[in-house]
Amino acid sequence: MSDSRSAIDWDSARARNRENWEDRVPLHEKAYGLSDLDDPNHLTGVIRTDLTALVPFLPDGTVAGLDVCHLQCHIGTDTLSLARAGARVTGVDFSPAALASAANLAERLGIRAVWVECDVLEARAAVDGFFDLVYTSIGTINWLPDLQRWAAQVAGLLRAGGTFYIRDGHPALYAIDEHADGLQLRYPYFGNGEAQQWDDESTYAGDGTVAHSRTYQWAHPLSDIINSLVGAGLQILRVDEDKTIPWRFSPRMVEVPGGFAWPESERDLVPCTFTIIARKPGV
Repeated sequence: MSDSRSAIDWDSARARNRENWEDRVPLHEKAYGLSDLDDPNHLTGVIRTDLTALVPFLPDGTVAGLDVCHLQCHIGTDTLSLARAGARVTGVDFSPAALASAANLAERLGIRAVWVECDVLEARAAVDGFFDLVYTSIGTINWLPDLQRWAAQVAGLLRAGGTFYIRDGHPALYAIDEHADGLQLRYPYFGNGEAQQWDDESTYAGDGTVAHSRTYQWAHPLSDIINSLVGAGLQILRVDEDKTIPWRFSPRMVEVPGGFAWPESERDLVPCTFTIIARKPGV
């Protein structure tokens, strides 16, 4: 993997990123263990973790009966798990191949879902209706250059009194050199608006490689993430940081319950994920 700074425009970066994510779909269909979902009681590990954090902040302590919009849903495994938990779900993603895979999986499992192909930064204009919960998790907003625009989509999609949930990789983690012998800073924690250009044929799940290896991502400090949501009119209910992450960010990470973590001697030194729960004011 290599990284450099790039002044590429958003449309070009988005097109490159979409090519990369299109390539990931067949790899992730094999790596995600889709057959596990044949069990009607199965929920993905991501959703089991997120529901534990989320439901205490929902009015009735459940997603059952709620209209839920899942932003950057990829191939829909987490979206369909939310549906299994009782929600009416809409999945949003910019990859046609990912949404085709999600739709096929939903049909096979007999689960109702709506799928919308669009740039997440244009979600409010593309998605019909309003939602009790807007959900996004995990590995998402580092792909976006403009958090104020992103937060405006979230706020626009929510009903008054609706809840927003995000769990994502911590920006402090993303500043670390994943291939160094120890915890060593290499990448910017504070973004300056320019994209980080990456060339990597691998993906976070499975052993296959992609044909379109170049991608573009953006650094966002935790303060910018929180302030973008506050600026969009949302009330922050809770912020958490955690020591585990669902994928092996670094070869040095070890498998632990719930995902992967740094070796025990380093585990208290840097957060791996953050979680934010917010609410749109209203009745």
